[in-house]
Amino acid sequence: MESQISTPQMHFAQRLSPTRRGARLARRLTTYQLDVWGFPHGSDLSDAAAHITAELAANAVTHGHVPGRDFELRLAYEQPTRTLRIEVSDARGDRVPELRPPDPEAESGRGLRLVEATDATWGVVERLIGKTVWAELRAPSPELSFARNGGKT
Repeated sequence: MESQISTPQMHFAQRLSPTRRGARLARRLTTYQLDVWGFPHGSDLSDAAAHITAELAANAVTHGHVPGRDFELRLAYEQPTRTLRIEVSDARGDRVPELRPPDPEAESGRGLRLVEATDATWGVVERLIGKTVWAELRAPSPELSFARNGGKT
């Protein structure tokens, strides 16, 4: 009989209002949840994830807003691969983010370049309604908080 090893995964999801306040809350929820998972505030991972979430949430609020529809933040950490995945979904599938050539005169359009500066990979997935913009970061193993919580998040 083969033994099966369960893969510790941690997940978090929250719908937020498509406002500046909702985008700010997404960033704060990200750092809070990472702290719960054992990645403390101010750590490299926490700071990078906060910046990524801020950019993706701001884009969802600014470019992905559809009246009456929230945006969603999802976080997932897979321990064997030490990968943190940040996803922000909105209801506008017709407006897909793209990297723009750098323009020193522009007042916007640098968000995805900032995401790339964190050494994250990123992409876009279409949904039935809207899209999901995701970014992945390699992370250190979390501290023992996951084990102390009995594997629950």
